[in-house]
Amino acid sequence: MADYDVIVIGSGPGGYVCAIRCAQLGLKTACVEARDTLGGTCLNIGCIPSKALLHATEMLHEAEHNFAEMGLKGKSPSVDWKQMLAYKDKTISQNTGGIEFLFKKNKIDWLKGWGSIPEAGKVKVGDETHNARHIVIASGSEPSALKGVEVDEKTVVTSTGALELGKVPRKMVVIGAGVIGLELGSVYRRLGAEVTVVEFLDQITPTMDGEVAKQFKRMLGKQGFEFVLGAAVQSVETKGGKATVHYKLRKDDSDASLEADTVLVSTGRRPFTDKLGLDALGVELERGMIKTDDHFRTNVAGIYAIGDAIKGPMLAHKAEDEGMACAEGIAGQHPHVNYGVIPSVIYTHPEVAAVGFTEEELKEQGRAYKVGKFPFMGNARAKANFAGEGFVKLLADAETDRILGAHIIGPMAGDLIHEICVAMEFGAAAEDIARTCHAHPTYSEAVREAALACGDGAIHV
Repeated sequence: MADYDVIVIGSGPGGYVCAIRCAQLGLKTACVEARDTLGGTCLNIGCIPSKALLHATEMLHEAEHNFAEMGLKGKSPSVDWKQMLAYKDKTISQNTGGIEFLFKKNKIDWLKGWGSIPEAGKVKVGDETHNARHIVIASGSEPSALKGVEVDEKTVVTSTGALELGKVPRKMVVIGAGVIGLELGSVYRRLGAEVTVVEFLDQITPTMDGEVAKQFKRMLGKQGFEFVLGAAVQSVETKGGKATVHYKLRKDDSDASLEADTVLVSTGRRPFTDKLGLDALGVELERGMIKTDDHFRTNVAGIYAIGDAIKGPMLAHKAEDEGMACAEGIAGQHPHVNYGVIPSVIYTHPEVAAVGFTEEELKEQGRAYKVGKFPFMGNARAKANFAGEGFVKLLADAETDRILGAHIIGPMAGDLIHEICVAMEFGAAAEDIARTCHAHPTYSEAVREAALACGDGAIHV
């Protein structure tokens, strides 16, 4: 048995960041993880491996569609799927190994195994029980189940199985038009699969700004995506390595079906808190999520929770922010997480990124606002790089000009959004961005132009 100041349960982005920050602040820290590698879902079977496959297939798309026009002649590359998966696995091992190095550097003990909390102040891992003044639950999330659909991770898969398919399917049905489904659908569409997305609601990515969602769907359609919206999946039948998706159209209650080689179920995720012993401890839950106060404290003294296990968007960077803030609070500091400035990104091509309010939300609030938009077709760098589709949209208060939100669909949107995040953290006005010199030629000039459009008008449109 060992005594610790802090034991963190889970080594995903929230957990490992919390553990490292605790150690940096002088707290004796351990982290519980049952996987053979650190990094949680994100590094092992989520964010990182999916981005590797997205990058590889985007390079394939460039070679097939744009190389010849740039004067790069020759036979298009063939796909070695096994080698692509090996590249993905190498990317995973480099990143998970990096976290293990950071644990050693910061003298964090890795308690290998499944953790539970038999009582406040104690964490059991295997046959050993450890004492801790503070326990942080960072147990993450798992794919949500869908009634009538049995996942085998071979023919009917979650994101986990979709990263390990034995071969590229000829036909894929994606259930759910959210981030995960569209990203992984993009991977297989570029590899030649026929991809059909079945969504219960009447639009894709329902929390996204409506104008961006409409443009996004149109762009994906041009890439070959098929969409069946307003459809409630009833069941999935499998036979002989094939699948049939049965669904009901909500508009007329009619039945229909789709055949597929692979069905990807991407209908969201739910907090993973099984076997922690929360019921016996009396830790309060709310709709399956651990209930916490503004300092990540549960109703049981000495027990905290962060990341996907608590309310809020299930994003790795949100968990990281909470991990740092939780650690700093335990150390006696006074941290703060600004939930109004947490960006979201979809890593398709083009990328989609957002922060702050959507137009729909501002209208619902009855708030007076103005819109500054600029198309990437007016950006010289984007046109040179075959990336002229999409736009930057800035929302600002009609009276004060303070930035309220931003929505970008276009090249490097996931990187461009952070200029606006910084501006919002400092309470900046659109004019502040408009009067800031931006290097030419860069994609970031489109952000400045959108800010100019909130005032007297953009220059290059």
